[in-house]
Amino acid sequence: MTTRPIAVVGASAAGLAAAEALRRGGWRGPLTLIGAEPHLPYDRPPLSKQLLHGAWEPDRLRLRTEDQLAPLDLDLRLGTRATGLDVATRTLTLDGGEQFGCAGVIIATGVAARTLPGADRIAGVHTLRTLDEALALRARLAGGGRRLVVVGNGVLGCEAAAVARELGHEVTLVGIEETPMAAAVGTEVGALLAAEHRARGVRLRTGVVDGFETAPADPAGTGAPRVTAVRLANGGTPASEGVATGGGGGGASRLPADLVLLAIGSRPAVEWLADPALDTTDGLRCDAYCAAAPGIYAAGDVARWDHPVHGRPLRFEHRMNATEQGMAAARNLLAELAEAATVPAAPGAGDDAPTQERRPFAPVPYFWSDQYDLKLQAYGLTAGADRVEATVLDRAERRLLALYGRDGRAVGVLAAGLPPRQLRALRAVIATPLPWEEARERIGAATAAG
Repeated sequence: MTTRPIAVVGASAAGLAAAEALRRGGWRGPLTLIGAEPHLPYDRPPLSKQLLHGAWEPDRLRLRTEDQLAPLDLDLRLGTRATGLDVATRTLTLDGGEQFGCAGVIIATGVAARTLPGADRIAGVHTLRTLDEALALRARLAGGGRRLVVVGNGVLGCEAAAVARELGHEVTLVGIEETPMAAAVGTEVGALLAAEHRARGVRLRTGVVDGFETAPADPAGTGAPRVTAVRLANGGTPASEGVATGGGGGGASRLPADLVLLAIGSRPAVEWLADPALDTTDGLRCDAYCAAAPGIYAAGDVARWDHPVHGRPLRFEHRMNATEQGMAAARNLLAELAEAATVPAAPGAGDDAPTQERRPFAPVPYFWSDQYDLKLQAYGLTAGADRVEATVLDRAERRLLALYGRDGRAVGVLAAGLPPRQLRALRAVIATPLPWEEARERIGAATAAG
């Protein structure tokens, strides 16, 4: 009988990590890797930094070359979308109508960029999630001297604004929240970032986008009307030095623009998962083992799983988590299949092969953000904190430290300008939530020297 394949849906960092872990773990049966984009798996964080800046070319983003993928013996389906999954039979449907049953499925479809109504019909309005989108925006930024409005002052918007400013463009950064990256790092650290952007010449505005103004299409262009301005509802308001300023005056205001980047967040790519056996509320709901259903696992930005240390479901859109969770999902799927005696044995494996057991996925979350020459690094959970204590250790050297708490316990820490030894010490402190004062003392001890 022919062994059914394991299918990994999403040729992303998480999907590639899962595929490689499946082979390392002993899966010798068919292995299908499905990717909606036509490109080999590539790294996404550089899209808004090195690639957009022009310092890197697309080939440098590849996670593996064709030669490096060859030993995996993949059935590689690039430029192909999965359109359905029957949970009971583990049957995948692809956009060409093909259906095939699987021994197991790992879903790593990530997220898609949010946009605004009608934006896709206006030349000069961009999103930035895929390689093709990043290259399109980079081409428009070539040469300098353009007026760029970045809508959304989260991590992506701030990083892209920094790159565009370094390239010599006039940049306006617009957010619903008063403080840049407040949802991710809190208002205290956000205020320091705001000061950094202002010092570099970025204009900060607070407001809700009400629409776009356009001009007739360039006859030599795409035929679509081109953007000339962004309208803010109720006039918007200049972002203040960390103090909310309200909604501004009546009537809409306009921000002249040659280009617009919509960096207004993302949505988990779960629209193709219509089977009622799956919970797709804010991502694909999984247990602590990354399992959404028997034989069906998820990894990366799309997965919302029960974190055993923090005791609640988390969905974490950051690069390190994608790789770690891809490997964890693969290991746990293989353990489940081994228990059901469906894993084809690796060459030479006998009755003395080590027993595989599923293990909960309990990482210490980590993310970083590069803006100008400032590198933020964070461990644990910084979003959703009910207590934040931020300290500027050395303003001239841009050294800062912030501790984040929730329900009386320290759950996250963020730093900039600290040496690697101290960063490792911070990670160790925050690996398990501690009472606030105990964590505060240990953080102080870890950063006291050097």
